[in-house]
Amino acid sequence: MSRDRLGSRLGFILLSAGCAIGIGNVWKFPWMVGQYGGAIFVLIYLACLIVLGVPVMTMEFAVGRAAQKSPSLMFRELEKKGSKWHWHGIICLVGSFVLLMFYTNVSGWMMQYFGKTALGHFDGLDTQGINDAFGSMLGDPVWQTVFMGVAILVGVLVCMLGVQKGLERVTKVMMVALLVLMVVIAVNSVFLDGGSEGLKFYLVPNVENVKNVGIFNVIVAAMNQAFFTLSLGIGSMAIFGSYLGKDRALMGEAVNVAVLDTFVAFTSGLIIFPACYAYGVKPDAGPALIFQTLPNVFNHMPLGRLWGSLFFVFMSFAALSTVLAVFENIVACIMDLTKWGRKKTCAIAGIGLFLLSIPCVLGYNLWADFQPFGEGTAVLDLEDFIVSNLLLPIGALIFTLFCVTRYGWGWKNFIAEANTGKGLKVRGWMRWVMTIAIPVIILVIFVMGLVTFDFSR
Repeated sequence: MSRDRLGSRLGFILLSAGCAIGIGNVWKFPWMVGQYGGAIFVLIYLACLIVLGVPVMTMEFAVGRAAQKSPSLMFRELEKKGSKWHWHGIICLVGSFVLLMFYTNVSGWMMQYFGKTALGHFDGLDTQGINDAFGSMLGDPVWQTVFMGVAILVGVLVCMLGVQKGLERVTKVMMVALLVLMVVIAVNSVFLDGGSEGLKFYLVPNVENVKNVGIFNVIVAAMNQAFFTLSLGIGSMAIFGSYLGKDRALMGEAVNVAVLDTFVAFTSGLIIFPACYAYGVKPDAGPALIFQTLPNVFNHMPLGRLWGSLFFVFMSFAALSTVLAVFENIVACIMDLTKWGRKKTCAIAGIGLFLLSIPCVLGYNLWADFQPFGEGTAVLDLEDFIVSNLLLPIGALIFTLFCVTRYGWGWKNFIAEANTGKGLKVRGWMRWVMTIAIPVIILVIFVMGLVTFDFSR
């Protein structure tokens, strides 16, 4: 079976960025900025992307391109005989499933909110009314299952068409539309009366904001967000490396993806914080910021229904771009393990994912009594914890050690693959950073993420 190939470099960049760009950027990033002190969190997050995100992404791309296999087999292809690195291939497959088990649900929420906003369901509602509408939506297991199923069906149908004709073609359109929509909405938001205070909170460092949270908590949160937003550690980037030719050096491609990802996250802040301050809404509303706070903002905004509808269109595109990319990772892994054809694999993986995603749906209604981390938590919180606090940092550490140690693939093999082609190269002086600093920092992220996590919230 010949290896699929991407049709263009732009397709590779947009597809990889589409995997990275998702609710981590436009849902999680803004509320984390709000809760962790504003501009200083943004600066630390950007530093984490440069020091951690770009090097680890380069490693994932390199392992995928050298092996020409999915994560389920790529370690087996490159590891030394008798070693056990290939076990991580199974973790990559499991991690992709767990990620989509809640990601497909949140994608469904975005699509529902687009419909509700466009049809005027939030018009005239006060803050409590919007909160009640969100709770009522989550409390309906039937419609939640339907929209979760729609998100999965999109993934199945697009991936059935193949890498070039389906995944690359659809992602290009969605990503260009996403970027255009974001810029249009951000310009509108920045020029709102009273929005300047929101820009100040977002862009001007304020030590007092950080003191209230604690600088160490801010650093750990920024590090975790850098890994979550780039989907590093479970092979989601490695699979696209396996579809890439040898004409471009990989660190430059990782920089391009990180820049696009950061642009979307940064622009989402330009949309949200001026709007919050313009209409007297607290920016530290947490995960509810998108679903319970912003509809209230749009209600007070001229042409609010239009801007709200556009906002949730781009939220849907952001979420679905990640669903497509991670589902492709699942499909490629299963195809490599079973030798099934693409259409059969997509169908079976889609059915399996649908069944596995139902607990997240039920966590807000029929299974609402199951609160894994205390009052107000649900199945989604447990699944998010498994991915964000366990699988992503552990996976990133495994990829790093595999590339830089003699017990794995090794530094010389990694740098030879990463530097093949034109563009930005991995330099020799970076070796100590990738071999010592990055593994230590990842371990700190992992341990402190567990230590600081509130298991009784």
